[in-house]
Amino acid sequence: MDDYNRDREEDQQRPTDPQQEQTPAESYDTPPSEPAYRTRTAAPPPPPPKPPKHRGGFLPALFGAIIGGLLVWLLMFATGGSDDNDNKTTGIVKDSGNSKQVSVDIDSDLTGVVEKSTDAVVGITNLQRGQDFWSQSDTPQAIGTGSGVLYKKENGKAYIVTNHHVVEDAEELEVTLDDGTKMQGKLIGSDVWTDLAVVEIDDKDITSTMEFGDSDALKRGETVIAIGNPLGLGFSGSVTVGVVSGKDRSIPIDINQDGSVDWQADVLQTDAAINPGNSGGALINMAGQLIGINSMKITEETVEGIGLAIPINLALPVIEQLEQTGEVNRPTMGVSLLDLRDIPVQQQSVLKLPEDVKNGVVVTEVFRNTPAQTAGVQKYDTIVEMDGEPIEDMVTLRKHLYNEKKVGDSMTMKVYREGKPVTIDMVLKDGNSF
Repeated sequence: MDDYNRDREEDQQRPTDPQQEQTPAESYDTPPSEPAYRTRTAAPPPPPPKPPKHRGGFLPALFGAIIGGLLVWLLMFATGGSDDNDNKTTGIVKDSGNSKQVSVDIDSDLTGVVEKSTDAVVGITNLQRGQDFWSQSDTPQAIGTGSGVLYKKENGKAYIVTNHHVVEDAEELEVTLDDGTKMQGKLIGSDVWTDLAVVEIDDKDITSTMEFGDSDALKRGETVIAIGNPLGLGFSGSVTVGVVSGKDRSIPIDINQDGSVDWQADVLQTDAAINPGNSGGALINMAGQLIGINSMKITEETVEGIGLAIPINLALPVIEQLEQTGEVNRPTMGVSLLDLRDIPVQQQSVLKLPEDVKNGVVVTEVFRNTPAQTAGVQKYDTIVEMDGEPIEDMVTLRKHLYNEKKVGDSMTMKVYREGKPVTIDMVLKDGNSF
């Protein structure tokens, strides 16, 4: 190959620079009066940068997938690993975009106690005769509904403790079990002063009774459960939870609704919700034992969360007497009384009391053949002490007689007669008066 042809071949193989390559527009001369413009062909855009290479990308992805799958499996095992559906709540868990229904076990000490106890709590309907609107006949009608607690089965009978005010003036009683079974109840006896009553039913459908606990062993702040039928049988078996707010509370009670306090009820205070219809129901501890009979609540507008129950230790002696005799035998003196503070000052002058005697109970009548007549009590004697304890009014006198004394006990009284102190000893007997 000659030198000419070799030079041409090398020129063809050498890469050309597009910026140095001239176009035909650059080959003519422009007039000197006009500025020179260079026309270019559009250069092609530079190629996009290549992404950096990731080394080992497959293994981390595989490892992440394994870890994710293991976490999902552990979650499903923890929430729904058992096939047993008893006492479980269903829920929904999302797994990789899919929803799955699982069951969660929610058993606790509280649910166990409630499950153990609810069968022993019943509804009690007070039936009294009245004229029916449709038939114009005299038929038993429901006057009110309360609750009761099954505490004993014996000789084909089952026994229920409830409140006196639940069964008061009832002509018939209807007992409704937790499963809805209705039975006829028979009133064995009731006591107005402690607001307790005992009802008897046939035991053929009774599956459980409730064990008595020890209300004296309760502590403030201890968890308690109230079970009953608030607002009637439509809410039967309702459960509320609270604590023991106070022990040994004394609540004034006006039994005959005459505006005067007749009795001071010793009760437990709880903040477990108690409403009309809960009366006579169970207040139980976390052992499932009956430690109180729900009785009332304070309903003033400014008061919230004060429920009251009769301590079972106070109720037991009354329950036993009602079951055995149908009534409570209480010691009495055989007198009628009047609070000294209720006597006008002008009439108190007849009593000739010392100026420092401001409280006491005045005897207004002594009945024949009674302990008071035998002991020599006289009309207008003013009782100021019993067994060394001050007597301020009929409430404190009644509590001393009913809570501290029994039929057949001896008692020493201090009275003022014609302005002078007199000591009287007597032996108490059973009766229906003071």
